[in-house]
Amino acid sequence: MIQKFKNNVLTRKNDKNILIDYFFKKNNQRKPIVIFCHGYKGFKDWGAWDLVAEAFAKADCFFVKFNFSHNGGTMEQPIDFPDLQAFGENNYTRELNDLQYVLDYITNNNFAFSAEVNTQKISLIGHSRGGGIVTIKAAEASEVSTVISWAGVCDYASRFPKEEAFLNWKNSGVYHVINGRTKQEMPHFYQFFEDFQANAERLDIQRATKKLQIPHLIIHGTTDPAVPVEEAQKLHQWNPNSKLHLIENADHVFSARHPWNKTELPKDLAIAANTTIQFIKKSTT
Repeated sequence: MIQKFKNNVLTRKNDKNILIDYFFKKNNQRKPIVIFCHGYKGFKDWGAWDLVAEAFAKADCFFVKFNFSHNGGTMEQPIDFPDLQAFGENNYTRELNDLQYVLDYITNNNFAFSAEVNTQKISLIGHSRGGGIVTIKAAEASEVSTVISWAGVCDYASRFPKEEAFLNWKNSGVYHVINGRTKQEMPHFYQFFEDFQANAERLDIQRATKKLQIPHLIIHGTTDPAVPVEEAQKLHQWNPNSKLHLIENADHVFSARHPWNKTELPKDLAIAANTTIQFIKKSTT
């Protein structure tokens, strides 16, 4: 029987709280930990992510997914983006810090489900922008055993506004991106670029990828319109020991949508999940 502990609040004294889910079989057997990081304009309850969590739990993993603290959601309303001020204050360093906090929390002896987790077997999965976050974290955190990129980006620098748009951003202090689903104008404050510039070496995904010494899986759709498949191929080139798994004709979200009202994973996402499960099992045995 799969246990689902959703919307747990990790309270932090000097930073925004984190909302987190745990999916696992409660049997007092230590299981590999799998931590999932959502992408840009993403959230832990998007689309079919719950079904992904169930698939990993059925495969005897302790699956964790959470909302980055500044993703724009709140503890009360985690699915849409009521806190646009927080969204505008987000940056890559914050997300890396959030992920480290989650890692520390789950591997602490006082963790409520410590009897269910094997802290020697920790896998990170990141989707899209989250793929870069988990790659950087895996390169700097010795406790991480395996890292998996789903439709992950290969660099951050190229994604900032260019030329006139950049100057307008610098001068005004903010630029907006329309959320296609909610139609909100989502702000990015200029601190986002300033933080990137101040931490450019740490936030270099190429550098992190080349540094990896652990099992590394890259899954990407060949017809991804948001993050071209060439980015996956670059990641693989930078780490020739990585495994590259391309899903023919798959899009950026592996055929999932939000909301996802079906009880089964779409075929492409099922392939991504099952390929990842087998990779983790092989890598952590």
